[in-house]
Amino acid sequence: MKKLLNTLCVTTEGASLRKDGENLVAEVENEERARVPFHMLASVVVFGAVYVSPPLIQALAARGITIVLLDRAGRFQARIEGPVSGNVLLRRAQYRVSERPTDIVRSFVSAKVANQRTVLQRSLRDYGEEMAVGLRSRIEAVVDRLAGILRRVGMTDLDVEALRGAEGEAAFCYFSVFGSLIRVTDPEMQFGGRSRRPPRDAVNAVLSFIYVLLTHDCRSAAEAVGLDPAVGFLHRDRPGRPSLALDLMEELRPVLADRLALSLINRRQLRPRDFETQDGGATLLTDDGRRTVLTAWQDRKKEERQHPFLGETAQLGLVPYLQAQLLSRHLRGDLDAYPPYIWK
Repeated sequence: MKKLLNTLCVTTEGASLRKDGENLVAEVENEERARVPFHMLASVVVFGAVYVSPPLIQALAARGITIVLLDRAGRFQARIEGPVSGNVLLRRAQYRVSERPTDIVRSFVSAKVANQRTVLQRSLRDYGEEMAVGLRSRIEAVVDRLAGILRRVGMTDLDVEALRGAEGEAAFCYFSVFGSLIRVTDPEMQFGGRSRRPPRDAVNAVLSFIYVLLTHDCRSAAEAVGLDPAVGFLHRDRPGRPSLALDLMEELRPVLADRLALSLINRRQLRPRDFETQDGGATLLTDDGRRTVLTAWQDRKKEERQHPFLGETAQLGLVPYLQAQLLSRHLRGDLDAYPPYIWK
């Protein structure tokens, strides 16, 4: 399964990618910077203006290696892949359940809220003594409110719309105190509330960028087990949106993305110089900033944790694939319910 982690990310604008025998070659100003054998690749992610040669596109597609094109901010633009081979019976089961997805939605929402609550609790445990009394009280109040939302989500009489409402309420509460978890004092590194299109501050720029990376991994995971990434349960179907990938991502955001963003900022691995503000007010990572995040992202995915349901140790980067497998087992009827990933 290690090949599932082999994603080549190209962030240097003006770079070019070409095929040379059974290798992908990356060049900048006609100078070779990297050479990767095809058999070591699972996907290629390109940021910004990077040239990809037609022979390379053909070779990667023929080998089942996906190319994902993102803009400089990390927003999805296009995906190039060869023929998709999925299990038709599994996908039929997925489509049937998507019409009445209450139980699966409950699992996604409960795990996301529980993991958000754990992020706050971890910060209180590690740095609570350094916080002002009022600030600590605010975070504790949100922790209690999230516990109440969790209890409500567990009620069997809630329908999908009520569960979506609970997820939105939890996200609002969580991000209302998320800025309090940032311990650096630089004015440029403060959190002004969640903003996405475009991100309006450095913290949102980091969060959005990592969410894009996580979405890519979740989409790959769904496709790897034969699921349709466009048909979700929590997220409504919309043309061009990988709704199932977004579903799988929700429970993993606090664990894989939010904690990493906080670590990068609080440890000063990212500084104000790693961001640029455009005329319209959007804040984006610089090339150096993106490289810092990508390096930390790959390191984070190599960390090992015990899976709460399987009871086995696995790299965090494999968790999206394990969750996609568990979801497919539930859809096939092998598991009574979908076991979400709850961080302890």
